[in-house]
Formats: sequence, structure tokens, C-alpha cells
Amino acid sequence: AFVIGIAQAIAALPGLSRSGSTIGMGLILGDKKEKLAQFSFLMAIPPILGMALLDVKDMMEVGVTEAMAGISGTALVVGFFAAFVTGCLACKLMIDLVKKGKMIWFAAYCAVVGVAVLVWQFLA
Repeated sequence: AFVIGIAQAIAALPGLSRSGSTIGMGLILGDKKEKLAQFSFLMAIPPILGMALLDVKDMMEVGVTEAMAGISGTALVVGFFAAFVTGCLACKLMIDLVKKGKMIWFAAYCAVVGVAVLVWQFLA
């Protein structure tokens, strides 16, 4: 778990996928693909909750009313459900890819996105 956690931390670099890095490291360590996919998504919970706590702290510093200025309740609800549904679909797709052993397509996607982000940053 510690070594997989290090892989998760390294995934903060551009073009590296957090889930791909943790699953890849687990495969190198000889773990089972199905269990790795589940473990990888469970490992996402602490960073997500940490970021949410930092956002709440920031909202408390400026005041909830000011932080929410210009954002309707409808937009928040629609955004929440859209993020939830797409997140669930992405997790299912990733777990299916891991089970089928088709990680090369995900690796190619990450490489293309990483290069595109680096090029965009250097040109900006």
C-alpha cells in the first residue's frame, strides 16, 4: 500500500493518471488486476475529501454567501449530478479496461494528453 501510495503522489506530474499509476505499480508488485482497480479508486477518497475540506475552509474565510455569489442552487445540483454520473461511468470504464487487460489504450491516451498539456503550457 505504501509503494502504491508513492505512485499516487508521483501521478501529480502532467500526463500521469493517478489511477493508472496506482494500478500500474500494483501490477508491477504482482497484485491482482480486479483488486487493484477497486483499491485505486478507494485511494482517491482521501485526496478528494482533503480538497473538499480546503474548499470549505476557503468558503468560511470569505463567507458562504460571498463564495456562492452568482451560483444558483440549480447549477450546483445539476453540476453535482453530472459530475457524479460521469465519475461513475469513468470508474466503470476504467475497471472494465483493467479487467480486460487493455491498459495500453489508457497509457496511449495519457501520453497524448500529457504531451498536449506540456506543449500548450510552453506555447502559452
